[in-house]
Amino acid sequence: MERERLDRPRWRRSSYSGTDGGNCVEAATAADAVLVRDSKDPDGPHLAFGRQAWEAFAAAVTVTAAAHRG
Repeated sequence: MERERLDRPRWRRSSYSGTDGGNCVEAATAADAVLVRDSKDPDGPHLAFGRQAWEAFAAAVTVTAAAHRG
């Protein structure tokens, strides 16, 4: 049973997500990918992104967010 728990992804919700159960996603890391799912449907499908693709996405979001703040 302990082994099964270790193999499960540990999902994290964005710190920007509210507590009202609105629209948000959760992410988890796997050995070779970053997983993303809809927090309202935890048993539903998830997307898997390669690490390079995820890092490129995160960098683009950071740049875009910074541009909108300034």
